Amino acid sequence: MNGDINILVVEDDLDINTLLCSILSKEGYRVRSAYSGTEAKMCIEQYNYELLLLDLMLPGATGEELIEEIRKIKVMPIIVISAKTSQEDKIKVLKMGADDFICKPFDINEVLARVEVQLRRSTQFTKVNSSNSKLKHKNIILDKDSRQVFINNKEISLTAREYSILELFMENPKKVFTKANLFESVWGSEFLGDDNTVNVHMSNLRSKISKVDEKEEYIQTVWGIGFKLKD
Repeated sequence: MNGDINILVVEDDLDINTLLCSILSKEGYRVRSAYSGTEAKMCIEQYNYELLLLDLMLPGATGEELIEEIRKIKVMPIIVISAKTSQEDKIKVLKMGADDFICKPFDINEVLARVEVQLRRSTQFTKVNSSNSKLKHKNIILDKDSRQVFINNKEISLTAREYSILELFMENPKKVFTKANLFESVWGSEFLGDDNTVNVHMSNLRSKISKVDEKEEYIQTVWGIGFKLKD
């Protein structure tokens, strides 16, 4: 079961990063390493992780800066592992949005236990939130149970891919999706630079929505990056 869980380890010390990845991999988790704040940002923008293990003193962008950025778009658990051990530092990052704080040097078994606790809480939170099967944005209602989409109470007919794209946007209303993000999430395979496939589906989805509600714009193009739900 752990093989379905992706964890990002952000730590600039090679030995500590390797150790954390090793113990998590042995437990069956899928683990990726990042060694700077900049690299971590790129990973988080391109892939979805169920949990983040985060050092604070990082090159590129600090752990504190990363927490602020992540909390604007994601709710995944963040466990800080840091040599900053003052009560003031702990309270600061917890208030910023970290879910837990482990001091260095750490005990391996404690790290694994904390990871399990946060993943369990996150799963329970997801189940509670998924019980509300209807997503709403402006005049659109998307019913995840029946896989129907209504605009101004009128049902629109979408293909499976178009529905999946819209559902992805409505579940992540603040996130900007690159074409690679969309392709890997909706098509379930590696993006090989086939812009046309994504563009055609985006165009068709927009067209179907505008036929029913031409006054509102629902999908915004973020030039040079990708697409997001229009605020």
